[in-house]
Amino acid sequence: MATSVQLRAVEGGALGLYLAVARGAFRRYSTYRAATLAGAFTNTVFGCILASTFLALWRARPGLGGYDTTQAVTYIWVSQALLVTVAVWGGGFQDDVQERFRSGDIAIDLYRPVDFQGWWLASDLGRAAFHLLARGVPPTLVGALLFHTRLPASPAVWAVFLLSVLLAVVVSFGLRFLVSLTGFWLHDSEGVRAVMLVVAMFFSGMLLPISLFPGALGTAAHVLPWSALVQIPTDVLLERRTGGALLTGLAFQLAWAAALLAAGRALQLLATRKVVVQGG
Repeated sequence: MATSVQLRAVEGGALGLYLAVARGAFRRYSTYRAATLAGAFTNTVFGCILASTFLALWRARPGLGGYDTTQAVTYIWVSQALLVTVAVWGGGFQDDVQERFRSGDIAIDLYRPVDFQGWWLASDLGRAAFHLLARGVPPTLVGALLFHTRLPASPAVWAVFLLSVLLAVVVSFGLRFLVSLTGFWLHDSEGVRAVMLVVAMFFSGMLLPISLFPGALGTAAHVLPWSALVQIPTDVLLERRTGGALLTGLAFQLAWAAALLAAGRALQLLATRKVVVQGG
């Protein structure tokens, strides 16, 4: 953690500190121009492949899952825009934390006069903001040019969508933070991360809309936190959630965000105690 950023906490208070951390993360990721262009290109290519696949499927099974053909194609492009933004595959701050486990610097981080969880949350929000703009917008625009998509005209819908994406990022952070903290006991969280990647890809709605899941599997998928990552924000943008359903979806995301952050806080306290017991 940079000392220069910590000093801003004294000048601007806690909020100023976290804003500085978020801006720093945004600038940091913006320096990886080649990787960003390659990632946006990859998202676009996979978007074209998946959109073509969905077109064939929905033409054979019209109205599948309650989506018409245009909505199904749009779902693909929105989910591609959210893939890296909400870190469905993991990554982001997890890579930094894992490296600090290996170097031993994680013990120092826990005793700095800055909230450990708050620091990394602010950093992750900055990362997500950059990826939404740089790796979310371009593929979506290309998809709109190549395919018949359905994007809302109302600014209010876009505003609620961005709110839903913000909550999705916080839920994703909560999940990834818990996984990262397992490193205090396992000393390497890569195995847990690999399992979580598979679970997140399946239950987030990244591969298929959750409404296509049969029976009890679909019921379980709708109440698990991963559905807050892609399924709910995408349905908000497609205006499949309006009125009470919209409020219910946002409340679901908010509830899981609060629960996961609280769980992360509790596990962090246990981890701090472990570091003290082990002597740092």
